[in-house]
Amino acid sequence: MYETLLVTLAASALATGAVASTPAVRKEPLDAATLSAIKSKFGRLMELANNHDFKALHGMFWQSPSTLLVAKSAIQSEGNWAGFWGNEAVDQKLHDIGSSGPVVLEPDYSKLKVVGLTRDVAESYVPMNITVSYAGQDGTARPFLMIINWLRVGKDWKVASEIILPVPPVPAAKG
Repeated sequence: MYETLLVTLAASALATGAVASTPAVRKEPLDAATLSAIKSKFGRLMELANNHDFKALHGMFWQSPSTLLVAKSAIQSEGNWAGFWGNEAVDQKLHDIGSSGPVVLEPDYSKLKVVGLTRDVAESYVPMNITVSYAGQDGTARPFLMIINWLRVGKDWKVASEIILPVPPVPAAKG
């Protein structure tokens, strides 16, 4: 009985120590108001894109050579999709796409998710349909995913990277 009591006490002490040494669950670095503000910025970004307001779109992006846009390429040597780095390249790509014909971005706002990665970095994700006639696309609405990394610059949030990925079609059922 004495051995059983010692084993129980030892096991209890070890278990308590293990729980005490487990790191606490990480708290969300951004409050609900900040996350909501970023969602509003996303809505503004979509409005500007649909209105082809290139000057205002420029202001939504972080002003840095490290700013990134991943989008459809019109130049074969770049591949089908490519990264465009820096504000001049991003501005040119947005202008080329927006000037190619009708462009309509229709995000599924019910699936828009914004999370804080740090106090100064957030990420948003949303599925959307995009209608565009750029670089061989036929102007038919197609599904895409848009992932944006947001960077706090002063008191504002800017797009540091915007990654637009086409959703491949569902494979045909075999048999």
